[in-house]
Order: sequence, then structure tokens, then C-alpha cells
Amino acid sequence: MIETIRWVNNSIRIIDQTELPSKEVYLNISRVDELIGAITKLQVRGAPALGIAGAYGMVLGLQELITSNEFVSGKKVDEIAASLIGSRPTAVNLKWGVLRIKGLIDLTKNKKTSEMMSSMISEAHAILVEDIESCVALGLHGAQLVSDKFSILTHCNTGGLATGGFGTGLGIIVTAHQQHKRIHVYVDETRPLLQGARLTSWELTKEGIDHTIIADNMAGYLMAQKKVDCVIVGADRIAKNGDAANKIGTYSLAVLCEKHKVPFYVAAPTSTIDSAAKNGNDIPIEERNHDEITHYHGNRIAPAGARAYNPAFDVTPASMITAIITEKKIYKGPHYNFAD
Repeated sequence: MIETIRWVNNSIRIIDQTELPSKEVYLNISRVDELIGAITKLQVRGAPALGIAGAYGMVLGLQELITSNEFVSGKKVDEIAASLIGSRPTAVNLKWGVLRIKGLIDLTKNKKTSEMMSSMISEAHAILVEDIESCVALGLHGAQLVSDKFSILTHCNTGGLATGGFGTGLGIIVTAHQQHKRIHVYVDETRPLLQGARLTSWELTKEGIDHTIIADNMAGYLMAQKKVDCVIVGADRIAKNGDAANKIGTYSLAVLCEKHKVPFYVAAPTSTIDSAAKNGNDIPIEERNHDEITHYHGNRIAPAGARAYNPAFDVTPASMITAIITEKKIYKGPHYNFAD
């Protein structure tokens, strides 16, 4: 199992995903601003992993205030939380992890700082352990939907690199592989940052799972050739009605699946479900730097002066999702009730 994010020697240890697949580089992060930078640069990414990062980030923040002998005020705690949450606004797990730890901070005079720190670290560890266990349970549920000799198409990265465990969508694939099901995976390269080609292929190679990388715009052709048995993607936020935000390009796959009658599955832990969002219109969509479109490895590939548009996510309506797979159960579409 890939150790994407861990707490080591009072700092957060992450694998730098921007260096993969050519190098396996680990970073030790001891300051909140460093963590925010790592989140923004996608050195750590994936909704569940960001939930863990947010939790440990709050621990770092309080640790910084204490070691610098700064007065720990509610205002400063709120500022740390807001900065972390704002670094990736679409990923609800980040907010969820931050607020879960923030809720433990008691600034009353009779509360010892050492006791508070201990409880916060324990809770952050619990979030990590819960995610590892969640990945196992989600994988077992989802593998029920995968038959022997299936060809599965994926988008972006939903493996161990996106979680504290071995993945959500990719965790289903790994579980099916461990059950000796003969599967083949078509890996969308995932423009513009190639998380599929760089990260998903890297993980599948490590697992020894047969796969083929394709350009994103080849998916429709494969479905027309009846080479795709199902599509499994992740999610960064799921609204109360089942609308799901995921890496840009996911909605296009759902449209293709509807046309070609291919099952379209979303895999995510229940912590990704945002009950405050009634539907997809309530999900904020992060827009990233236009250089990610106009440049490649620092070299401009678009004409000088050409404009770009770079939304990082899109929203797939619940009506187009065959099922949402969580660690608790499989919710069948098109109408979702997560209170069950």
C-alpha cells in the first residue's frame, strides 16, 4: 500500500505526486503555509487524502502557534482553517477534515494546550485509519459490480495516491484483481495535468494489473467498439441529490455512457457527500491557472496572447450515474437517498 500521507516526527510526510512517475520523492511538511502550497501545487491531491491533510494541517497550525509563543486565539484558529479550506474549494473532504479537528480546539483557560494537542493528533490519526478501512470496505462493495474479463475505463486518479489507503475507484479494481478476476483497464490520460497517464498507470503497474493508456477523446470510440464494460470514477464532492463533482472530463464520459448504455459508477467515501449542497449547482468549481492549458513543462504550446479556460472539475447529474459506491453500501441510481 502506498503511504500517500502520514504524520512523522511532528510533521506531515507526503509523496510528491508532481514528481511521479519518474521519481518517488517524499516531502516533510512542518508549516501550514507549506501544506497549502503542496495542496495548491497538487503535490498532495485526491478528496480523501485532502481530508487527512486538512486534519493534520490544523494540528500543524496549532503546533506553530504554540512553538512560536503566539497567543492562541479563536481568530487565529479560524484563519488557519479558512486558509486550508480555501486551497482546494471543490474538495469537500478537505473542509470536513479541517472542521473535524477544529471542533476539538478548546481555548478555555482550564484546558491544557498539551492535552488539546494530544486529542487533535489522535483524532487526525483516527481519520487516517478510518480512510484506510473505508478503502477496503468500498473496494469489496464495488468489486461485486466487476465481472471476470471486464474492461473498465477510469478517469483521473482514484488509487492510493488519492487516499490514505489503496483507493476508491482504483481500490475497486485492485480488489477485483485480488479476487483473481481477469480485468483490463483503459486509463484516460486526463488532461491537462495527466493524472491518469502519470499516476493511475504508475499504480496499476505496481499492482501488476493489465492496462492501456488512452487520450481522453478516445473513450467514445472505445465504447462504440463495445470495448468498455463499465466506467468507474471518483468524486470530490457529492450533493444531497447525488449530483457528483469530479475531475474535468467526467461529465463527458457520463454522456458517452448514456449514449452507449455503459454502466457509469462513482466511487467515494461517505465523507465526500455534502448534505449542505442540495444539488450540483451548490458545488463550487475551482478554476486553476491558465498556464496548465497554455504551457507544458514550463514551455508555452499555445500562441502568445491566446486565452484559456481551466475549470478543474465538472458536475455529473445524478440521473446519469448508475450507482454511487461507498464504504457503507452501493446506492443505486437514478434517485439517491444517503440517509438509508
